[in-house]
Amino acid sequence: MNKKIRSTLGLVGLLLIILLLGGGYIFLFQRGDLNEREKKLEELNKKSYNTAELNAQYAELLNKASSLDSILANRKFNIPQNLSPIKFYNFLNSITAGFSENTHVDIEYTEQKPDKDFFFHEYKVSGGGDFNEVYRMANAIEQSKELKKIKQLTLSNLIISDKDGMPAFLVSFTMTVDAYFSLDNRFATSTIVENNLSAGVLYDAFFPLIRNEIPPNVDGLLDVQGAKLLALIPDGAFLADGKGNTFLIWEGEPVYLGYLTKIDYASSRVNFILNKGGIIEKVELKLEPELLIKKNENKEN
Repeated sequence: MNKKIRSTLGLVGLLLIILLLGGGYIFLFQRGDLNEREKKLEELNKKSYNTAELNAQYAELLNKASSLDSILANRKFNIPQNLSPIKFYNFLNSITAGFSENTHVDIEYTEQKPDKDFFFHEYKVSGGGDFNEVYRMANAIEQSKELKKIKQLTLSNLIISDKDGMPAFLVSFTMTVDAYFSLDNRFATSTIVENNLSAGVLYDAFFPLIRNEIPPNVDGLLDVQGAKLLALIPDGAFLADGKGNTFLIWEGEPVYLGYLTKIDYASSRVNFILNKGGIIEKVELKLEPELLIKKNENKEN
């Protein structure tokens, strides 16, 4: 056997030895890693989807989500997810923004509590103001889209005076309000559309029917008390008050505490209706006898 053949056989033998050693290493030492990688590959193949299938599934899920969101939006109340305590302050500020200067509201955050599957932030809301403004605020809290409940409410009358000493009959209030929220979004819509929070005008049950305070005559109107009817003319009635000041007024014109309701030319008299602290009084003034004689003389002439 020549040298060239021996070299070739030696290389073939070396190659076989390398293959045997490599195969033994792979099957004996790396078999566990290979099995693990094969399992992962099999799992990935099972979960693989093509683009068309993924788009179809996305469209179906999006349609279901829109339907659920529409159902929640049509409900009168929603329960938001992870509600910030600051949101209630912003809500009340927006509701009371147009209230009169007599109405003031104080808000105090007390605590957070669980309620079955939900939670709520509790607030103490107190202050005073016009009865109907307080009613509008309470109605807005109860009717708002994100669920809020007035758990306790106390009302009492409140009287304040302005710079002229005139009283304003207001309402003092204290209420406990719970603002509900959930830890998930199952009860909330993607976009909040607020409910109609407008409220009609109620009769003020705290306004006194009879009052001791009589407003001052700041406009200088005719004070019917002690006034005299001087003459009746086509344009109206000519009167003088107790201080000698004269006034020409006609039907429907305001006087101090009331209005001139009727001018009776036939019987030479005028009628007034006055509101004296809740007590309605009708007053009638006639021409003085001597003035009535002059009136008749003028007619004869």
